[in-house]
Amino acid sequence: MNIEAAIKQPVFVSSFQKGIINLYYTSMWYQQIMHQFFKKHGLSLQQYNVLRILRGQKGNAATINLISDRMLDKMSNASRLVSKLVQKGLVSREINELDRRAVDVIITKKGLDLLEKLGPMVDNQDLINKTFTEDDAELLSNLLDKLRNKKN
Repeated sequence: MNIEAAIKQPVFVSSFQKGIINLYYTSMWYQQIMHQFFKKHGLSLQQYNVLRILRGQKGNAATINLISDRMLDKMSNASRLVSKLVQKGLVSREINELDRRAVDVIITKKGLDLLEKLGPMVDNQDLINKTFTEDDAELLSNLLDKLRNKKN
């Protein structure tokens, strides 16, 4: 379904307006798909992102600040997300020995096992590799980078 039909707007002021509305609509549409997927597994998209960040630490601890810096959703509250993951036994939290004000967060075996289990399922949800060629995906990524890197 094209954007005109999806939002029932047959005409746009310009291709630029159509493009930005399509980008926003598609982003929200895809987030909803992923939200439903992770909900079935007792996670949010943001919690999954935290687990992936921690797995990328390869056993080393991460601070809340490091997690916040690497989050895809910059509006997320990393402390709250970590607390929920601690309750689920997916991460552990300890006071940093060098800086008592800092908290170290480490993914647990249970968290790693969950990522291992979800990995193939998440890949199966990936509409980009089901829809685009590798060249299309590269072009899309480059265009999105160009949009974000434009200086006002």
